[in-house]
Amino acid sequence: MTTPDIAARRALGACAALMVGALTLTACGGNANATNDDKGGKDSPKTSTAKIVISAKDGSTSASINATGVTVSGGKLTDVKMSVAGSGQAVAGAMSADGSSWKPKERLERGTKYEIDATAKDANGRTAAANSIFTTVTSANSFIGTYTPDDGSTVGVGMPVSFTFDKAITDKKAVQSHITVNSSSGQQVVGHWFGDQRLDFRPQEYWKAGSKVTMKIDLDGVQGANGVYGVQKKTVSFTVGRAQVSTVDANTQTMTVVRDGQTIKTVPVSTGSPQHTTYNGQMVISEKFTQTRMNSQTVGLGGEYDIPDVPHAMRLTESGTFIHGNYWYNKGNPPFGREGTSHGCVGMADVQGAQGDTTAKWFYDNSLVGDVVIVKNSPDTTVAPDNGLNGWNMSWSAWTAGSAV
Repeated sequence: MTTPDIAARRALGACAALMVGALTLTACGGNANATNDDKGGKDSPKTSTAKIVISAKDGSTSASINATGVTVSGGKLTDVKMSVAGSGQAVAGAMSADGSSWKPKERLERGTKYEIDATAKDANGRTAAANSIFTTVTSANSFIGTYTPDDGSTVGVGMPVSFTFDKAITDKKAVQSHITVNSSSGQQVVGHWFGDQRLDFRPQEYWKAGSKVTMKIDLDGVQGANGVYGVQKKTVSFTVGRAQVSTVDANTQTMTVVRDGQTIKTVPVSTGSPQHTTYNGQMVISEKFTQTRMNSQTVGLGGEYDIPDVPHAMRLTESGTFIHGNYWYNKGNPPFGREGTSHGCVGMADVQGAQGDTTAKWFYDNSLVGDVVIVKNSPDTTVAPDNGLNGWNMSWSAWTAGSAV
């Protein structure tokens, strides 16, 4: 039989046990995300004030190949590791001097999965960490513009800035507005679209000699078509050299070379024959070859010629017009300065092997990519503005009408 005192003591013990259980439950429960509200006394845990941001969000599938990186506020980065997901191949990167940011040393590959793990510490030595696994934009969902001229080059006064995109652009305004071209000369520069994949920029008149032109490409993440985004972000600059414009007169079969307003040479030439006339108009030298092969089949003329070593060749049109040296002419009856005998090119006297002190070598050595060659008095039509870098054959009003901005 249980006495009242014994029962009371047992009840008190049971209550105490229940209270201990309740206290234990309270101590072990709560939110797993620690906070730093400082309301729990001097011994309460505090989180790091360092806040890490990885630009490519975890799980994203169209991350930038240029702008991906890590930043931190309220602390300094202590370690960042980036690798190709799956293979573990390390991606080299560089930390800023103040420890506030990190970025890859090289542009990332398109359509590749990467992983970034980053740690940082705040001023009190408390650690923060962040990670992200993401995939960069794929080739199928991105576009790239191949452009000319190259960064750091020196070009002639007729050289436009020309982009050729690898995919059709439907939002031309968005793309054009993210490419700016400025000249130290102060000339207004306007873009013009030739179809959906080519965008050229030029001023109203030729570039001023000696000016510096800067092109800023800010296409990274810009939507050029439905689901297709740009990936380029860079600044390119080039210098305009001396002003040289050479005029070919098909009536007299001569070329007058004018540099900075002064005639420096008159060159005898041979333009196109009556059956294969040379285009009229302003043409820009777009490529130079000490020697190159010319095959008539590549320009739709059948098997009329195949010359493996045409010397001192400079391209004027995409359709195959060159100004070049000629060593296969009739030595007993040279055509230069007398008659047109070519298949549409402008020829000058030269020797096989591109050696020797010849007229063609002189002109080649004294020409820049971007120099202008004008042909006049030919029975042919004027060259199309998009046949080569020849937008100068379009009026300024027509040129600006083709701008999307």
